[in-house]
Amino acid sequence: MYDFVSNNPNPVINCEGVSKNVVEVGFHEQGKWMFTGGEDSTARIWDLRSRSNLQCQRIFQVSAPVTCVCLHPNQGELIVGDQSGVVHIWDLRTDHNEQLVPAGNNDSSIQSLDIDCQSQRLAAVNSLGTCYIWQLSDASNSSPEVIPAETTPPPPSPPRVTKATPTHKMAAHGSYALRCVFSPDCKLLATTSADQTARIWNTEDFTLVRELGTSNQRWVWDAAFTLDSKYLLTASSDGAARLWNIDSGEVEREYSGHQKAITSLAFCDVGVSTSSNSPTSTTAPVIATE
Repeated sequence: MYDFVSNNPNPVINCEGVSKNVVEVGFHEQGKWMFTGGEDSTARIWDLRSRSNLQCQRIFQVSAPVTCVCLHPNQGELIVGDQSGVVHIWDLRTDHNEQLVPAGNNDSSIQSLDIDCQSQRLAAVNSLGTCYIWQLSDASNSSPEVIPAETTPPPPSPPRVTKATPTHKMAAHGSYALRCVFSPDCKLLATTSADQTARIWNTEDFTLVRELGTSNQRWVWDAAFTLDSKYLLTASSDGAARLWNIDSGEVEREYSGHQKAITSLAFCDVGVSTSSNSPTSTTAPVIATE
C-alpha cells in the first residue's frame, strides 16, 4: 500500500501471506478494512486500523482459485466467484456462507460479479459468455415467528446471509465474458467479452439494448458507466479506451497512447455535462492500466 498524500514513492505497508496472484482488491466504504481475493483460493479481510502492522484478520477458504470478489452495499457480505463456477456469499457478521451454483454452468469460471446500487440484483458472467441474474432479499427481514405471550421467547438469531433467487440466464456473448457492471440508475447492465464487444441490457427484462463495437476493437476487458448512465467507458486489448454514447451506440471519444492491452480502468465522475451531443467534463479523469 502507498501513501498518495506524501512524496514517498515506496510502499508504506506490505500485505504478507498471500501465496499466489491477487485478482481483486477493495475497501470498506469507511476505510476500516480492505478485502482481497486470490488464486490461493481465499478471500481475505485486512484490518486497516493499525497502519504499522497490517494483519490479515479473517480468511474465507474455497475449493478453487478465486476469480472475482465484490462487496455488498450493506458492507457486511462479500460475494466471491471462483474458477469452478461457484458463487459464494460470505456473511462477515456471522461467518456463515452460502453457495450459488448457476444452472448449467458446467464448471465454467465466474469472471465478474456486480450488485446494483439498490442491492436488488446480483449479476455474474462466466468464461462461456453466459450471464446469470439473481434477485436479492435480506433474509433477516423475513416475517418473524409468532410466539404465544406465555412462552419465553428464544434468544435472537444472528443475521442471516442475503437470500439470492435466480431469475435470468442469458447467452450474453458467444465467447469468454470478462466484466459485468450495473449502471448508477440501476436500469442498465453492461457486459464485456473476448468477442470484441460490450453489450447493454435492460434490467427490467434483460433484453439487449445495444451492442458496442468497432472494427479495430479487440477483447473488451473493463467498463464503467458515467454518473448519468448515458455513457459507457470501455478498455480494450487494442490499447484504446473508448467513451460510448449508449443511445446512439457511437464512440464519442477515444483515448489512445497505450502500447499494450488496457485491462482495467477507473473513472471519477462528479457530473458530466453535454454540449453538441458530446460529453464534456474537466473533473472526470479516466485512469487506464495495461
